[in-house]
Amino acid sequence: MLRYTLMRLGVFAGSFVVVWGLVYAGVLPRGLGGSNLLWVLLLAMVISAPLSFVLLRGQRDRASEQVVGRIDRAKASMEANRTQEDLADDAARATAAQNRTTGSGTSASTGRTAQAG
Repeated sequence: MLRYTLMRLGVFAGSFVVVWGLVYAGVLPRGLGGSNLLWVLLLAMVISAPLSFVLLRGQRDRASEQVVGRIDRAKASMEANRTQEDLADDAARATAAQNRTTGSGTSASTGRTAQAG
């Protein structure tokens, strides 16, 4: 993922240098007043986006596979945690239901008085 980002920044930097050179040479118009840098930045972004889309297709696909793998692992971990929590909850409910039906459940105050007496 970091490699793709750095490659994308490289394509942008290359586009910026080319556009800056073309503006400096007078091939492309300069921005008005102090907006020349903004003009060059915007034009470089417009040019670098489709270039990155075409030139970095393979790297982008590999990066997306990494992201999908991370998401799948996170989903599996969350499902395992949820299943473990459900099993613990079901066991606690079953124990509580069994104690109610057998009548063996004693309250904390009854247990203390029986031990004291």
